[in-house]
Amino acid sequence: MKTTDVSDAHGDARSLAPILRSFGGAREVHGRITTLKVHEDNALVRKALEEKGEGRVLLVDGGGSMRCALVGDNLAALALANGWAGIVVYGCIRDSAAIASIAVGVFAMATHPKKSVKRGEGQRDVPVTFGGVTFAPGEWICADDDGVIVMSDPPR
Repeated sequence: MKTTDVSDAHGDARSLAPILRSFGGAREVHGRITTLKVHEDNALVRKALEEKGEGRVLLVDGGGSMRCALVGDNLAALALANGWAGIVVYGCIRDSAAIASIAVGVFAMATHPKKSVKRGEGQRDVPVTFGGVTFAPGEWICADDDGVIVMSDPPR
């Protein structure tokens, strides 16, 4: 499901500014959104990915921090094992070469070798805004090499 086709079919689709790039083994991702808002702490990311994903996409608002990674290869593998379609991170990832071989979509701003703290602080299933778009839990997201779009209804 290409973002260009979905965007053409959904006049109400909102496009994220071009601030993310694809790192995962799956180059096209679509699914219902589950949101997290965290700051340099990925404990809630792990907790969410330990659940059955049922084709959802975990959208992580890391505040655009470039000081540590919120997702690495272990979390990408966990996402795949539990049926998540992908992870979109407004922040950094690490283990990018390994993530590229895992058949799950991973989109982020950049890479960073430093791991995050694990205090379990943050919020889940709240609207988050970055890149000119507000993402609400339960909305639909499509992401690929051409960008990220979000809409209220499932893509056709």
